[in-house]
Amino acid sequence: MAHSPDREPETETEAAIDASLFQDPADFYPPTPPPTTQSYTTLAGDAITLHLVGHSPLEAHHLWNGSRVVASHFESHPRLVRGRTVLELGAGAGLPSIVAAALGAKMVVLTDYPDNELVETMWRNVRGCGLVPGVKGGDGEPRNIVVDGFVWGADPGKLLGYLPGEERGKGFDVLLLADLLFRHSEHGNMLRTIEQTLKKDRESKAFVVFTSYRPWLQHKDLAFFDLARERGFVVEKVLEKKMDRPLFEKDPGDVEVLKTVTGWVLTWPEEVCKASS
Repeated sequence: MAHSPDREPETETEAAIDASLFQDPADFYPPTPPPTTQSYTTLAGDAITLHLVGHSPLEAHHLWNGSRVVASHFESHPRLVRGRTVLELGAGAGLPSIVAAALGAKMVVLTDYPDNELVETMWRNVRGCGLVPGVKGGDGEPRNIVVDGFVWGADPGKLLGYLPGEERGKGFDVLLLADLLFRHSEHGNMLRTIEQTLKKDRESKAFVVFTSYRPWLQHKDLAFFDLARERGFVVEKVLEKKMDRPLFEKDPGDVEVLKTVTGWVLTWPEEVCKASS
């Protein structure tokens, strides 16, 4: 007998049939993939093992090309981070931050969305890397890097509180944003955080490194820099690297765009720095 949606089932059998109509079959959703690891080899030949969450709607279960490229850029130019304070937004596995700490940054604050599994995975990567000062043989407590959850655009007071001594609250020398620009609706929040956390000094820099993983929306990725200029930042392209192949080889669009990583720097204009000194 067909069931009318406004008629109560008359028997237990009918009730069981009705209930089953609203239950997903056991194999309806694919299983959550298990956590994975990726590796990065430094220019000195040291291997860094990075743990990734099994799945994340925040895309933190990938080691993005932007992270690899900016980490390598810091290795080639260690003066960019050595002795400086560093904040990474949307860090995922945290590779650039870990490399910055290993290169002698004064303090590194590694952040991503405040999800417990994600934050614990970032801590695992930091505490498991013997290249980080204070960590020996896979144990010990890092001396110059901390991990915390943070939502772009939120009050950054806690992050600024991690800065050492007289620098506390004044802002970071270096900001890192690796492969975040595909989240077009968040550009304003990213820039708000940059405004609130980048030290107002001519030597301070926010590194924005990314690939347009949807080439047909590249103009929306690049709109971030138009908005940054509107907010008063000076924008400069500082690097471009062509990878051997796209990160996701089955992605549609221009393959050359999918293989290309570009790096940009946001700095404060001179008049802003003078006004704050």
